[in-house]
Amino acid sequence: MKRAWCRPAAILTFVLCLCLAPTARSTAAEAGFLRVATRTGFLEGSLDGIAVDSLGALLLAERADRIGELGEPFLFAMAEHPRGWVVGTGNGGQVILVHRDGRQETLFTAEEPEIFTVRVEKDGTVFAGSSPDGKVYRMDGDGAEVFFDPEESYIWDLERSPNGDLLVATGGEGRLYGVDAEGRSSLLYDTGDTHLRRIETLAGGDLLLGTAGEGLILRRAAADGRVRTLYDSVYPEVVAFAAAPDGSVYAAVLASEASQMDLTQTAGGTSSEEGESAGVSVATSTTAAFAGSRPKGFSGDRSVILRISPSGVAETVWRFDEETVYSLAWRDGKLWVGTGLEGKLYSFVGEQMTLEKDVDERQVVAVSADAGARSGPAFATTNGAALYRVTGESERRGVYTSSALDAKQVATFGTLAWRGARPGAATVRFSVRSGMSAEPDETWSSWSSPASGEEIRIGDVPPGRYVQWRAELAAGNGASPVLREVVVSYRQHNLAPKIASLTVSPPGEIRVPSAFNPGTQVFEPVSPDKGGIFTTLKAGNGNGQRGSLKTLWKKGYRTISWETSDPNDDDLLYALEFRREGTMGWLPILDEHEEKHVSFDASALPDGEYRFRLRASDRPEDATDRPLVAERVSEPVINDHSPPVLEVLGRRGTTVEARLTDAWSPLRRLELSIDAASWRGVAPVDGLVDGRTEVLSLELPAGAASALLRVMDSAFNTVTFDLLEVSE
Repeated sequence: MKRAWCRPAAILTFVLCLCLAPTARSTAAEAGFLRVATRTGFLEGSLDGIAVDSLGALLLAERADRIGELGEPFLFAMAEHPRGWVVGTGNGGQVILVHRDGRQETLFTAEEPEIFTVRVEKDGTVFAGSSPDGKVYRMDGDGAEVFFDPEESYIWDLERSPNGDLLVATGGEGRLYGVDAEGRSSLLYDTGDTHLRRIETLAGGDLLLGTAGEGLILRRAAADGRVRTLYDSVYPEVVAFAAAPDGSVYAAVLASEASQMDLTQTAGGTSSEEGESAGVSVATSTTAAFAGSRPKGFSGDRSVILRISPSGVAETVWRFDEETVYSLAWRDGKLWVGTGLEGKLYSFVGEQMTLEKDVDERQVVAVSADAGARSGPAFATTNGAALYRVTGESERRGVYTSSALDAKQVATFGTLAWRGARPGAATVRFSVRSGMSAEPDETWSSWSSPASGEEIRIGDVPPGRYVQWRAELAAGNGASPVLREVVVSYRQHNLAPKIASLTVSPPGEIRVPSAFNPGTQVFEPVSPDKGGIFTTLKAGNGNGQRGSLKTLWKKGYRTISWETSDPNDDDLLYALEFRREGTMGWLPILDEHEEKHVSFDASALPDGEYRFRLRASDRPEDATDRPLVAERVSEPVINDHSPPVLEVLGRRGTTVEARLTDAWSPLRRLELSIDAASWRGVAPVDGLVDGRTEVLSLELPAGAASALLRVMDSAFNTVTFDLLEVSE
């Protein structure tokens, strides 16, 4: 591509402080590409029967059957039952048995509105913890009864200890109780935190405890009841545990507005563990304002998954920036993770997270390993309340819809190309639509007819700023197609550049590279061509460079600078012209200039009033678009290189009266020196040096040999008069 160059005008001399190398230029004629090829990118779309695997590819998901929908608005807890699943609900405080065929049976309705935890014994006995005014209820064939009342606000978790006691985790006081078969209780441990959120019984009988408020993970020894801290998190809430067969335990810690608990006015800890707290900031006051379990000022992820080794070492294995984790379960060699606020079920295996299901309900609040079933885990949702079961079989068909992809400006779309695999008889078909609003609505175009192929022409889709594609995947002979990358090409419609400002600097200002050092470098005149008469300036040692500039002063020069932008991010070329007031035509200063400023020797122009016009063009050398140009004209600018004129009006003894006039600029400074003494400022008759005409009345010493008056106007034109020699 031809290098942009600077051409002197017929009567102007320019200062070019840098010798510029050629630069690559972007143009509106070039194609752009909207690419979706990462796990994060695919997760921004909507999935129906589609999963995102650990490598960030789309494929058909495992099928999940909807077992049933509950009439209660909220569901908080779930546990496997010999005949199905027992769930705890909110608002109505119901404990419901959902049979495997979808039938529902209400086992008990508590006086308290929420059931946050349920536990089912092997014989079918059900325990449920109610909140607030927390109580533990027992339900068996003989009905329901209050089994334990700790007189605390919340019952968060129920677990069975190795000695057969029922373990109860409470909130309000954050305590662990043991309750024997007769209902006799003992306080096993007071965490000192506001809530004891979760209990996990480890192999060998030790207990893992997770708190909310300070976010502690504690281990209580079975042998002597001693408790030690394994993890002190910056995340205020430990929400879930899940044990793996190798003896490690996974834990989910939260700082989320969507938590089921409100830690408002709860004392907040600020300690951290190296590695987990990277990039996290926490309010440092001992009492923090919370939204859910997220402290005010907290900038970390919403959820973090930890792995705790059998020896007690905790490490971060996954982070969710936006997702809120509600539940964990281990099944089929995978850690299953239920999240909100988009109702997603993930599996974690091989150090990677795979999106398994994306359901219509907002939160996956409970996952049951369902160890005795041949199918996969079961999971429960809230907003609205429903139960699902992963069948262990893949979907036959699925649809993925991308997010609205932004071309930044109105664009014409060209092709859709994809990369992946299509085994056997598997098929992938794409549809596309476009629009001008960031969220697809009724103003968008209709979906194009489904089409297949590795590269699909989509030129019939109307121009728009946004485009969205939809992929329909169908299995063939049991094998799923795989999408690893989808790319939509587009070409922006060319829009005119914009000129934000055009500034003419005060007389004498020039711009030089910030690295210019007058002690080691000089500006020296050079001739741009052998026959030319115009002087340009450049760094004398050739070390001029692009980058930031600084301002220096050089008499007779002016600098014009501008700020511009282009909606298409095109590189711009500039032309600058001038016109003297009262004349008709514009005359060139420079053309095809790349920089956003120019300094020139304004003494080449006669004194007078001028305007300057900037033309910014996105015209590329080989553009197919019609070049678009923006123009801006400066305010009137005075070009003045003539010094002030002195007229002596009269002399009376040692008093001299004189008048100073300037044709174009106000006077700036008056100074007097008697007999070569130091300069001292003098004032005109009206007391202020500010006009193009000023009258002086000066008393000169008798017998003075020299009375020098130095006058400067606002254009920095300076002249000196000897008042003793100037005649009337």
